[in-house]
Amino acid sequence: MPSPLTPSQPSRPARAPIPRPFVLLNVAMTADAKIATATRRTTTFGSPRDQEHLYELRATADAILCGARTLIETGATLGNGGRRFGQLRTAASLSRYPVRVLVTGTGSIPSCAPVWARKWGPIIVLTTAKAGEQAIARLRRKADWVRVYPEDGIDFANALAWLRSEFGILRLVSEGGGELNDALIRGGLVDEIHLTWCPWVFGGQAAPTLSDGIGFQTLAQAAGFRLHSVTPAGNELFLVYRAKIDPGARRRAAP
Repeated sequence: MPSPLTPSQPSRPARAPIPRPFVLLNVAMTADAKIATATRRTTTFGSPRDQEHLYELRATADAILCGARTLIETGATLGNGGRRFGQLRTAASLSRYPVRVLVTGTGSIPSCAPVWARKWGPIIVLTTAKAGEQAIARLRRKADWVRVYPEDGIDFANALAWLRSEFGILRLVSEGGGELNDALIRGGLVDEIHLTWCPWVFGGQAAPTLSDGIGFQTLAQAAGFRLHSVTPAGNELFLVYRAKIDPGARRRAAP
């Protein structure tokens, strides 16, 4: 099996065409399945190799998807990782910087967030009417595009199809957090999970996990993945899981 430390190339995996990007979910978690401490004061805890792997994945993707809370807590700017990774993108016939897709149901990304200051890839915001007219107007002044969904939530299947049809995004890496991961997984929209298992234990019932939010009620309803590869590196394990069936097919088959 190929190593997850050498991400699959942007030439898309052989599968039936679906009207959305191929979606990779990238996450580092502790031995007790936490992605941050209960206070969220610690949100980054992977090794330098884990950070490098993140940039390697970004170098294969047309776009990065990130939730507002993760963006704010980590101060992420969602760049290409620097010159070496920019060269990998060029070699793969991708733009120098990935498109940055920000998710905020309530328009909570502040104007002072570092992501706005970096004039790298275009910024697209997915939000809802719950944000209110004032916040939406502020987002429109900061972002290149803003797509507004009804108050009951973002339709991620629709959003991904729109990103593909309007912007040509064929491969997208999602970087959390837990509620965004949950929405994508419940929607049958995740093709591959890149999971770094780190040698820490955070504990705490309030500490966020890989997939927070609504979740599934039974095992029969749960999203199924198969283990594709396991690569040890130092004290970490790099795992890749792939959807058991084409998520698009699962969605089409749903009643």
